Amino acid sequence: MDSTRRSQLGGKPSALSRSAVLATMAGMAAIAAMGSARQTGAESRLAALPIEVPAPADNPTTPDRVALGRLLFWDPILSGQHDVACATCHHPDFGYSDGLDLSIGTHGVGLGATRRFPTGDTRHPVKRNSQSVLNAAFNGLTGGAHAGPEAAPMFWDVRVRSLEAQALEPIKAIDEMRGDAYSEDRALSTVVARLDANAEYRRLFAKTFGATQPVNEQNLGRALAAFERTLVASDSPFDRYMRGDSAALTPEQLRGMERFQSIGCVNCHDGPMFSDFMPHVLAVPDNPKLPASDTGVTQSYAFRTPSLRNLGVTAPYMHNGVFATLPQVVNFYQAISFAGRGFGGGRGGVGRFAGAGRGGRGLAGARGLNPQVARDQIDPLARNLNLRGPVQSDLLAFLHALDDPAFDRSVPDRVPSGLRVGGAIR
Repeated sequence: MDSTRRSQLGGKPSALSRSAVLATMAGMAAIAAMGSARQTGAESRLAALPIEVPAPADNPTTPDRVALGRLLFWDPILSGQHDVACATCHHPDFGYSDGLDLSIGTHGVGLGATRRFPTGDTRHPVKRNSQSVLNAAFNGLTGGAHAGPEAAPMFWDVRVRSLEAQALEPIKAIDEMRGDAYSEDRALSTVVARLDANAEYRRLFAKTFGATQPVNEQNLGRALAAFERTLVASDSPFDRYMRGDSAALTPEQLRGMERFQSIGCVNCHDGPMFSDFMPHVLAVPDNPKLPASDTGVTQSYAFRTPSLRNLGVTAPYMHNGVFATLPQVVNFYQAISFAGRGFGGGRGGVGRFAGAGRGGRGLAGARGLNPQVARDQIDPLARNLNLRGPVQSDLLAFLHALDDPAFDRSVPDRVPSGLRVGGAIR
């Protein structure tokens, strides 16, 4: 790991106010403007990621908090059966996701895209795709404002806010980390008791949070969140271009950025994170592995706009992973924009756009758009996308310009529980 990445893991506290974040964004926009006499339409709606990472006032990103959170992130002691860790579904080998369409938590076998349930096990996977935690520290940062780290939206259905709150939810979920070892209402207290019974964790929590009852639910969430805030990938070709390096993007990628604007993608995927962090109804087809249709936010089939950063290492895509490749995703949006007739697999219209594509293995190829969602329920911003025209190679090239492969991939040699780092593989 180079010195830059080491400094991110153990650097100075970086709690920024909303005004400071906006000032950083404004400064970067000014740098980008210096490199060009005139901003393009797309550039005016987009921005590089800030250099500093915002953190809540009550959870500054200190070296001790990061170090403790890193151990907890990789330690299966947080799971009911001691068999999975946070890193099981958020592994650096898969861009801090897991390479699966639907995650497999406790009781699973293997790692990444080959993870499965043992033969004969009738359990269902987690009902949604595992979002990468890379750059999750910037959730809520849009083109014009920042929700603030205390209110940053998390999960596909925005059911909690802040990394501190997000970090605790999988520990309580039966299909993620809890399993059937204890009830949901006892999950956090049980895990805290385990940590408190471990002499090394008691010492580390006391060193980090003080000597008075330091091992508690709140500090568990704080430590995990502090570590997650170091998992940033903010030096993509796009970021370098927006900071003034006019040679960072190829001509094809520059054309793709303008195509991104003209199509209308930027209306939902804007700002430094390429997301408005709002829920939208898109009629994504259901994943057939699930026993029931996933109805999303308030049973409306709405799901939060994901970031487009690091798509090259975080496939498959959408809230349930039904699309294996980016061309399939583009085909899906074409299906929406051309769905005036034959919506949901009826007469004509969508079949030639919604397929998996040559060489694809997506689950949505024969299913079209989700028949549970009427056309007039689909967000107008998606229905009005202008995807008519030639093959979208420029657009895809631009999306790959949002990848930054130089993120931290380090794995601790051991964890205080003595369990296998990252969980059992079997």
